[in-house]
Amino acid sequence: MALPHEPRAPGEPGEPGESGGPGEPREPRRPSDWTDGHVARWQPVLPGLDPVVEGAVTRMKKLSVHLRRVREQSLVDFDLERHEFDTLHKLAGRGGSAAPSELAQDLDLAPASVSGRLDALEKRGFVRRTQSTTDRRRVVVELTGTGRQTWLGAMDVLGHEEYRILGVLSPEERNLLNDLLRRIMVEAESVENARHWD
Repeated sequence: MALPHEPRAPGEPGEPGESGGPGEPREPRRPSDWTDGHVARWQPVLPGLDPVVEGAVTRMKKLSVHLRRVREQSLVDFDLERHEFDTLHKLAGRGGSAAPSELAQDLDLAPASVSGRLDALEKRGFVRRTQSTTDRRRVVVELTGTGRQTWLGAMDVLGHEEYRILGVLSPEERNLLNDLLRRIMVEAESVENARHWD
């Protein structure tokens, strides 16, 4: 663990929100979140805890959980099971048309499992299966208008929340955040078994 910050010397400037010297303006206090309390509780227990590293990692975890809950709620709102959304998502990612074998590869599933998913989605009117115009032995799965609308609706819920959260940052700050996270992920993905990031 990284060592905690050294204590400030007498007369050294304080944290934002603390009083300055005589005649100095009082700096505005930064808003606190759940993680601030979490770090404050653990610092006395773990004196070597780096509050900046702990704060950043904890916030990334909590943000991931928050967005996952929003996504799960969007599926409930659009009456979709997670596997149904995943299948529609992969199909949309291929331009709305794909062979069952291609979907099986994208979903990392056995062909029989994909066939069962497609049966259910076809009954709901989200996909249709037709014979290829170039090879009568080949089946093509197509995303219907209803399927695309449902998929987009569920996607938009999460997208709006992502824009709402990142809307507290300026465009320059968003670019900086994206660059910093990229540097972190490059390091994380450099470890052995990087295939787990797929």
